Amino acid sequence: MGCCTGRCTLILLCTLQLLAALERQIFDFLGYQWAPILANFLHIIVVILGLFGTIQYRPRYIVVYAVWTALWVTWNVFIICFYLEVGGLSKESDLLTFNISVHHSWWSEHGPGCVRREMPTAYVKSLDGHSYISVMGCIIDYQYIEVIHSSSQILLAVSMTLDDCNTVRNSRIAFCC
Repeated sequence: MGCCTGRCTLILLCTLQLLAALERQIFDFLGYQWAPILANFLHIIVVILGLFGTIQYRPRYIVVYAVWTALWVTWNVFIICFYLEVGGLSKESDLLTFNISVHHSWWSEHGPGCVRREMPTAYVKSLDGHSYISVMGCIIDYQYIEVIHSSSQILLAVSMTLDDCNTVRNSRIAFCC
C-alpha cells in the first residue's frame, strides 16, 4: 500500500503550512497581536484536522479544510491591506489588538538590521517605566515583513486548495470502488 503522489503532496504542504502558522503564531504572541493570535489558533486547528483527514482518508475533513482556506486567504488579504494601508486602514491603529493595548507588530522593533534605542521620558514619572523607543536602520520595514508572511500563507493555502480538490476527487473514486 503505497503513498499516492497527490496524497503525499497534500501531507507535505499541510505540514509546511502548519510550521508556517506556528512560526507566525510565535511572532504574533511576541507582539501581543490578539486578532492574529486567534486567527492563527483556529488555522492551526483546521490544518491539523486537514492533515488528519488526509492521513485517514476522510474527504469531509479535507472539504472543511478547503472551506476554511477561503476564509484564511481572505484574512491574509485583509492583513496585507492593513499593513499597506489600503483604503481607510492604518497600520498605526489598535485594530489587531482589539483596542485593548498599544502593542504593534514585533517586527516593528526587532526587524532585520533594526537598531532599537530606548529613551526614558523625563517629564512623565510612572511606575511601569514606559519609554519612547526609536528604531532606525531596518533593512526591511516591518510592514513588508508582515506582507511577506501573509503572502506566503496565501501561496501555501492556494497550493493546498488545488491539491485538496485533486485529493478529494481521487478519494471519492477510491471510496466508490
